[in-house]
Amino acid sequence: MNTFNKTYGADHLKQPIPVAILLSIGICFAALTATKGIAIGMMIILMPIGLIYLTALLIHPRIGIVTILIFSFFVIGLSRYLAATWGLVIDGLLLLMYLSLFFKAFKKKIDWSLAKSQLTLLASIWMGYALLEVANPEAVSRVAWFYAMRGIALYQWMIIPLLFLLFNKQKDLKLFIMIWGILSLLGTLKGMQQLFFGVDPFEQRWLDNGGHVTHILFGKLRIFSFYSDAGQFGASQGHTAVVFGILALFMKKNIKLKIFFIVVAIAGLYGMLISGTRGAIAVPAMGGIMYLILRKNIPVLIAGAVFGLGVYVFFAHTTLLNNNAQIRRMRTAFDPNDASLQVRLANQKKLSSYLASRPFGGGIGATGNWGQRFTPHTFLANTATDSWFVAIWADMGIIGLYLHLFILFFVLITGAYNVMFRLKDPWVKGQITALTCGMAGIMAASYGNGVFGQFPTGILMYVGMVFIFLSPKWDQKIQEENEKKQFAIT
Repeated sequence: MNTFNKTYGADHLKQPIPVAILLSIGICFAALTATKGIAIGMMIILMPIGLIYLTALLIHPRIGIVTILIFSFFVIGLSRYLAATWGLVIDGLLLLMYLSLFFKAFKKKIDWSLAKSQLTLLASIWMGYALLEVANPEAVSRVAWFYAMRGIALYQWMIIPLLFLLFNKQKDLKLFIMIWGILSLLGTLKGMQQLFFGVDPFEQRWLDNGGHVTHILFGKLRIFSFYSDAGQFGASQGHTAVVFGILALFMKKNIKLKIFFIVVAIAGLYGMLISGTRGAIAVPAMGGIMYLILRKNIPVLIAGAVFGLGVYVFFAHTTLLNNNAQIRRMRTAFDPNDASLQVRLANQKKLSSYLASRPFGGGIGATGNWGQRFTPHTFLANTATDSWFVAIWADMGIIGLYLHLFILFFVLITGAYNVMFRLKDPWVKGQITALTCGMAGIMAASYGNGVFGQFPTGILMYVGMVFIFLSPKWDQKIQEENEKKQFAIT
């Protein structure tokens, strides 16, 4: 066959009909962009990439886990630049991953037993309670229930089995840590840009539309980076500082990785400080206490207690560095007479009276932004909760709060028990120590701010929980391999 007589794709452009088709498509795209805006134009350009990604996701559903990890850092910040319900992207990715597994099951058996775990059971019980809340007679809006229920229970219930199935190896934990570290570092860099150079026009518009009420205090900007708000940014960066600081302590062999962990930890601590979020200081405080307990080392425990006492004295009983706005604001967290604290206590007292006869709460979505959006006339919508746990109490009642706390403490105690008594491999123990201490810190901070169920903290917590439950299997496998090597040597 003469290759010179072959017809190639470019040869079709010499014919009038293909050229006319291409021109028509180009003119249509240009017209849509001109009339409907640049967003439509961008969607048209990205459509082929989206189709390729969708195909890859259906073939390799694990891609969806990595996407959610990355996207969770930017999902709220994106709304400042392009108005859309970006949170529904997470819902879509989770659904697509389950569809992928469903269709793959026709060709290859899916080992669903991998998802069999106490954690999966606990997530299912919590989801079941959330579903029952739709019938709560106190609930005013079922639409509010749908939107709020996703962050409270649905994401946790859907992603935990997927993690056990698709993201369950030690290399996955390494990838998780690297993604977390890099994106948190970017978060601090973005925060520094806001601090030293000011916000961009889109962020300024967000501030002008109401964000300034909570983010410009006494003429100073509370840094929020690309997170939902300064509270979430501060707590998330504090979380990062705890986890990566502990990872740096346990990393002995890989110097480059140790340096990376140290840089990320310092950047996280700095990001927490510039956020101006007082409640975020609870993350390193409680994370540090948890670390001292898990180490089971009396000298280290004493040294940590002395250091913690020094930090407390610095903030509560001195005025050192008070010319720094961030430190000055952090210092108010140690003042029992702080006006903001008194307002919170007064709100909790009002909620206590209201909820005394409502053991199942006022219905999921009754408080916070969802309450203001869907039921702005109600008591709960107009009473600030200022806390993740207080919001759970108001939405789901004292029964829901006790159930939620039981689940969280069960996971936390499991992590602590694994570290203290089950795990033998130093690096596996170090990683699970970091995740357990980070979880303790976020739980403490969630009393002062509603950080637990927000992006990216919620997703980071769920992934960390799964790794806590997987770690004994990894450790057992490592010990068996070490015993084989030892036996082979002897």
